[in-house]
Amino acid sequence: MSSKLLFSAGIIALAAAAWHLLCIVGGPSWYLFARAPEFIIASSKQHTLLAPIATTVVALLMSACAIFAFSAMGIIRRVPFLKSALVVIAIICILRGLLGFTIVIKATQIDLWQLVASSVWLYVGCCFAIGFVSLHRFQSSTHQSV
Repeated sequence: MSSKLLFSAGIIALAAAAWHLLCIVGGPSWYLFARAPEFIIASSKQHTLLAPIATTVVALLMSACAIFAFSAMGIIRRVPFLKSALVVIAIICILRGLLGFTIVIKATQIDLWQLVASSVWLYVGCCFAIGFVSLHRFQSSTHQSV
């Protein structure tokens, strides 16, 4: 079960990375739709390097999340700091999800995009947390049986 959850989290992270890269091509209207910070939208409008560089960095971080998920599943070879990364990614994604819900609760109007994004990142964070616990239990059981 945890493999399926990690796989879905990895696919979501890759899709989010692709979406971020598409924002570079799509321009200011795509950044605006994606609820990018105002300074990123302004950078895109002014054709400065801040928007594409920042967006590429975020896409690379999301791709790294997918690599850690797939490594924990054994789809790709084990990467360094796997357990630590799973914990950090889980915490960041869960906090992002919860932060979004607090924004939705405090808002005067429902922001469907924020609600969906928060739900997705909360789910992804939980998938990484479950993946960490599963990996930890598996490694503990293999060390005890040796």
